[in-house]
Amino acid sequence: MTDDKKSNKKKKDLVENVKDKTTEFVTDAKVVLDFAKEKVNETLSEENIEKVKQKTEEYTEIAKEKAVEFAIDAKETFEELKENASELVGETTEHFVEFAEEAKKEMKEVTEKSKSFLQRLFGK
Repeated sequence: MTDDKKSNKKKKDLVENVKDKTTEFVTDAKVVLDFAKEKVNETLSEENIEKVKQKTEEYTEIAKEKAVEFAIDAKETFEELKENASELVGETTEHFVEFAEEAKKEMKEVTEKSKSFLQRLFGK
């Protein structure tokens, strides 16, 4: 082999070697990139999970506060209803007593008028 052929062969071998090393480097870089993407996605997922947990805790606290507020409002409303019911019962009792007294008076009048009517009718 001549020197030119040897030189060309060395150049070709060197180019092939560089191609192989470049291909190997690119393949390794892809593997590393894929691994990095996977880790980033896991991290983002973990961050999202943590954010969801934090939001859940926040909403749970808000729900607890609202439940306490609702319970207090319900208790106050119940107390007001009890007071109003007591007043209503009191007023109803007063009116019932008045009604009974008036009914008693009316019965006396009807009895007297009936007695009077019957006496005139039968002449006694």
